[in-house]
Amino acid sequence: MTKKIKSNNIAIERIIGKVRDIVTIEETPRFSLELKTMNDQEILSRITTNSEVMTGKPVIKGTRLTVNYILNLLAHGATIAEILEEYEGLAEEDIRACLLFASQSLENTTFMPLTA
Repeated sequence: MTKKIKSNNIAIERIIGKVRDIVTIEETPRFSLELKTMNDQEILSRITTNSEVMTGKPVIKGTRLTVNYILNLLAHGATIAEILEEYEGLAEEDIRACLLFASQSLENTTFMPLTA
């Protein structure tokens, strides 16, 4: 969700399935609802890699916050609201982009059981 909410514009976002789509519902002055969907490419455009930033690890664009760091915060119980409060320049969409990036990374990974 955006930090600034106007009285006649409510943004609601939720993860669907495997963090595939983000759906935004905006209320117009006539109270009709309009659905907007961001595709994976739009979401993932918030994640970038650069060999000169954090040794090439994927980071949230314009920051030095790695995807791994954000996921670790979430795994240890930090809420999205707490992360956004701590890092003022972030948006909820950045956190969701980290989740989608991780989801897609795991989707293309093969796991082999280790046996003794």
